[in-house]
Amino acid sequence: MSENKLVLHNLSKSFSSATVVKDLNLTVKQGELYGFLGPNGSGKTTTMKMICGLLEPSRGSVEVAGFDVWKHPLEAKKRLAYVPDQPLLYEKLSGEEYLSFIASVFHIHQDEFQERKDKYVEWFDLQGQLSQWIESYSHGMKQKLSLVAALIHQPDIIFLDEPTVGLDPKAARVMKNLLRELCDNDGLTVFMSTHILEIAEQMCDRIGIIRNGEWIAEGTMEQLRSKEGAQDSSLEELFLSLTSQEAGVQSMINEMKQGEEGPS
Repeated sequence: MSENKLVLHNLSKSFSSATVVKDLNLTVKQGELYGFLGPNGSGKTTTMKMICGLLEPSRGSVEVAGFDVWKHPLEAKKRLAYVPDQPLLYEKLSGEEYLSFIASVFHIHQDEFQERKDKYVEWFDLQGQLSQWIESYSHGMKQKLSLVAALIHQPDIIFLDEPTVGLDPKAARVMKNLLRELCDNDGLTVFMSTHILEIAEQMCDRIGIIRNGEWIAEGTMEQLRSKEGAQDSSLEELFLSLTSQEAGVQSMINEMKQGEEGPS
């Protein structure tokens, strides 16, 4: 079993003459919860789709759990799960039927499926709702069902694109606690994109920030603070400092911090 659950080597994507992802290199190890951040249009979703085998790179390679996603797609996809920001579900199925379908795709034994399903359905408070057609679910319920389905086959690594969108505060907390527990205790690896920087700061072991398809910062919170010479900064302050393209934005941040600290 590979200790490195995700390896990117010079991963790049171009559309016509525009390069939207440029030579990304990264290694994520087993049990890590990795936060993937960037402003709108920075290339996050394009990168995640390439990693999951949904969009072919223009150059470079992706390995998931030791398997090249494009040379050995079935082996790689057996070991990953992907939850997009907008749930893509079969809405004419019930929740129960959909989870059973996912279990059949991954050839999960019925007893194992039942045990895992009961556990995750209880975690996300979906009991009594699986008999309903998915088309009747709220966005939050669809997101919960997507998360349960992603965990059913116990992937090596799960990719989450804005996983808290549509979740109520209780479900968001459950998701955070569950992912942290699965990483710490079961060796699950999580690669998560989010705009909620507080969540990334609380949850993630390491954080990578891209702008215009290129890395501009990568490391633990301590490493990011050290590189920016800002030991007391929050992730939000670091993110704004790193991604702002106008000097006025950084000046405003500095003024706000001075205002919070009061006159010297």
